[in-house]
Amino acid sequence: MSDGLSRRWSPGRPVDLFRTLAPLRRGTGDPTFRMDEAGAIWRAARTPNGPGTLRISAAPAAGEVLGQAWGPGAAWLLEQLPALCGAADDPDNFQPAHPILREAVARYPGFRLTRAGQLIDVLVPCVLEQKTTGRQARASYRELMRRYGAPAPGPVAGRALLVPPDPATWALVPSWAWHRAGVEPARSRAIVTAMKHAGRLEGTLTMGSSVADQRLRALPGIGVWTSAEIRQRSFGDPDAVSVGDFHLPATVGWALAGERVDDAGMLELLAPYAGHRYRVTALIELCAGPAPRRAPRLTIQNHRSH
Repeated sequence: MSDGLSRRWSPGRPVDLFRTLAPLRRGTGDPTFRMDEAGAIWRAARTPNGPGTLRISAAPAAGEVLGQAWGPGAAWLLEQLPALCGAADDPDNFQPAHPILREAVARYPGFRLTRAGQLIDVLVPCVLEQKTTGRQARASYRELMRRYGAPAPGPVAGRALLVPPDPATWALVPSWAWHRAGVEPARSRAIVTAMKHAGRLEGTLTMGSSVADQRLRALPGIGVWTSAEIRQRSFGDPDAVSVGDFHLPATVGWALAGERVDDAGMLELLAPYAGHRYRVTALIELCAGPAPRRAPRLTIQNHRSH
């Protein structure tokens, strides 16, 4: 692989690339995220300098992470490589009191919270995941990306990737295209409205997660859950809890208390971990199984038919 830029980063600690970057992956068919046979991760992204493709691989014996990048955004992607791999995450004052949390920390020493930036690119799939199944949201995202995404720059493996559309393109997606992708008007309006405020939203990346939360939740169609999901990925916010999630309270309750709880019960269980509440939920999802199923599976809605 040639004609690109490269960077070697020595984090001085174990790095679990897949688990750290997994929150940015929207299913196995995500057109912006691939894993090759060598175990390297490929990402296509929009950057302030234009589209780019990033390949990330780890060399544990050397204690290094290697980034290779192509396209106009290559230098920007390599500059952001440490933060993407969790360098901005600081778990030092996290005290995992519960045995499940201690087990998770011990089992996954290389897991960190990614900080991807790129708030608008993160926002779209988060909104698509509102009030639907992950399977349907991923299918909608794939269809929209195939229609409006652009081929990623770089070598053969990179050309299998698609770069997300810019805000202007998202704002002009016609209603029939949203409908064909299975996205009902409430979610498509939320995305289109957010695109009209893209500059102010992206600007929060230098202001902090709390400012982003205020600006995101001021937009129609974006509430507590969506804001938290965006900030977890864009800011690596260790305390952004996905309140309103269909499965999370039961999973947290079962892991920490041996019983199913609602949002209020989940927040009570997480209160001793203030400042790291998202970290706790992420570790639980890595290490503990889901609560026993009591409710029927959520029915997948086909919005193409009405």
